[in-house]
Amino acid sequence: MILVVGGAGYIGSHTNKLLNQKGYETLIYDNLIYGHKEAIKWGEFILGDLNDIEQLRLVFSKYNIEAVMHFAAFAYVGESVEDPQKYYINNVSNTLNILKVMQEFSCKYFIFSSTCATYGNPEYSPIDEKHPQNPINPYGQSKLMVEKILQDYSNAYDIRYVSLRYFNAAGTDIDGEVGESHDPETHLIPLILDAALGKREDIKVFGTDYDTPDGSAIRDYIHVTDLADAHILALEYLKSGAKSDLFNLGNGDGYSVLEVIDMVKKITNKDFKVTLVDRRAGDPAKLIGDATKAKKSLGWNPKYFQLEKIIETAWNWHLKKEY
Repeated sequence: MILVVGGAGYIGSHTNKLLNQKGYETLIYDNLIYGHKEAIKWGEFILGDLNDIEQLRLVFSKYNIEAVMHFAAFAYVGESVEDPQKYYINNVSNTLNILKVMQEFSCKYFIFSSTCATYGNPEYSPIDEKHPQNPINPYGQSKLMVEKILQDYSNAYDIRYVSLRYFNAAGTDIDGEVGESHDPETHLIPLILDAALGKREDIKVFGTDYDTPDGSAIRDYIHVTDLADAHILALEYLKSGAKSDLFNLGNGDGYSVLEVIDMVKKITNKDFKVTLVDRRAGDPAKLIGDATKAKKSLGWNPKYFQLEKIIETAWNWHLKKEY
């Protein structure tokens, strides 16, 4: 059985669906602070928090847990600056709890949801796994700390891991069974879709004077189902006997903010107000990932990499948003 920690959240729920489609039994462990009970349509659910180590021990004693997939991090960059303690306790200390219990019950496979935020401001692009890691906020720092902990644990104990550094997760389930819903919402595509639906007064473009073709910032968007697929490939990679490792997950290509807005207008056939404002501090002009290593080592082959498909799936979900 696979323990999906944070399996009621955006990426966790999509991964849970795909795991079940591929024949895995899943146990979803989530405190529902940011996750949605309605997103748990497969597997068994336990309401729980990683800060409760005794509850974790009960879970491992009751179920035969083969591997852990860990999605249960707080992920709001601005909040991490305002309240770093919240991030270091949940993202780092609570991860130590699950690793401790894994050791106690001889569970040795760990798939970690990491982030390109561990790199900080890019020194070159596209960013590969050898790029220096200099996070510029506590969120990125907390993820990097866990990566370093995992490296030490893998060297010292019988735990093997894969750390997956995502770029911009986007889109929703092709079948529309699970989707993306954050409160507050900070992801660009759902914010633009809200503007298209009239739920927002406008969509703001932060900076139009970057050194990019249209002056707006460029980001690498990767479909959430492709991310889910990479997690399962990472698990199978470890089960085949491979050593612990880390991989970027991105398209290797990018789209500007203005390109995303234009695509939303095309797909929704709706117009809405676009407000051009100054850059935000710390926003680089371009963030693009090099996922060559994941494609080669994991056999990862993204299927939904076109911006049109990403936005089309997100729009279909947005129209019928269930949670």
